[in-house]
Amino acid sequence: MTDTPRKICFVTGSRADFGLLIWPMRAIRETAGLKLQLVATGMHLSPEFGYTIDNIRAEGFDVDDTVETLLSSDSGVGVAKSVGLGVIGFADAFARLAPDLVVVLGDRYETFAAAQAAMYMRLPMAHLFGGDVTEGAIDESIRHAISKMSHLHFTTNADSTRRLTQLGEDPSRIFTVGSPGIDSIKRLKLMDRETIGREVGMALGARNVLVTFHPVTVEADRSVGSLDELFAALSSLDPDYRLFFTLANADAEGRALNERIKAFVAGRPNAIAVASLGQFRYISLMNQVDVVVGNSSSGVYEAPSLNAPSVDIGDRQKGRERAASVFHAAPERQAISAAIAAALGRGRQPTVSPYGDGEASRRIADGIAAISDFRALLQKGFHDIGDAT
Repeated sequence: MTDTPRKICFVTGSRADFGLLIWPMRAIRETAGLKLQLVATGMHLSPEFGYTIDNIRAEGFDVDDTVETLLSSDSGVGVAKSVGLGVIGFADAFARLAPDLVVVLGDRYETFAAAQAAMYMRLPMAHLFGGDVTEGAIDESIRHAISKMSHLHFTTNADSTRRLTQLGEDPSRIFTVGSPGIDSIKRLKLMDRETIGREVGMALGARNVLVTFHPVTVEADRSVGSLDELFAALSSLDPDYRLFFTLANADAEGRALNERIKAFVAGRPNAIAVASLGQFRYISLMNQVDVVVGNSSSGVYEAPSLNAPSVDIGDRQKGRERAASVFHAAPERQAISAAIAAALGRGRQPTVSPYGDGEASRRIADGIAAISDFRALLQKGFHDIGDAT
């Protein structure tokens, strides 16, 4: 090892993955011998999705490079072309930055593009949230593909670690650390009700619902119908409930969902739609509402650690390990209404999360720092389950 800090390059493409990466990036920045690099891409660079690169800088991070990927299309063809643009852009960015290790999280197509570029450029790569299961989204295939391109793994739970070994990954390169989203909950001083109401643009009422609904990317052309069923269930709630919507990701059908959300909240004084709340406001709002509803992973990962009951709709998160506070519903209005009623009946109460203790970020930074030679990771074989560990 030399005295020159090793460059650890994180990639972020959306408000969701950035919220999960904040504390791991801070831990890297605080670790001797490591230097943080950051590349922003995807929705961060789009005014339509809140131009959230400003949120990155507001959190105190420098953006070392940007990669444009978004096209004015949310069709499968448009997303596929966006991946191609991303591969080209990341090849240029990585050539300029010359990172010693690339760190990617999850399963979005921007991440897939970064992983492909890193693989062809022979750059060692660490993957966060590998081994998870989401059977209702194309993300499932992307996530497993990124895991096979990667050389280090930091998983959220023991089941995900086991799945990575089934994929042939070397157990000595897999670290079960928990979800860094829990780290945020443990460390942040969240806003009170009055402050979050001012920040979001609508005061909280006596009863409140946080709604985040993304496209179900495996089921083409079904997301809009599922969203309409959710609207019907929400419309049956007492009008005293205040409805806080965040807009969908830039996936196939995402723009169509967002137009419907905007139309639904228009003229409803008890509803508001916000393009991007950012991590601090989102978690603060989640901490105040009576129930979290939709199909976002945040309802499975973060909500239980805030003791907030959640309703998970459809199959987008199918296969994820769940706390007792997560209620599943088919994408049909009666089922959604019944699940909301069950969640409200449970209310806020202490909940055990299956996703760790809030120390994932430190474990990630320590695990990376402990690798003496990142280049040696490039020699990667297939680890059969019967092999000695």
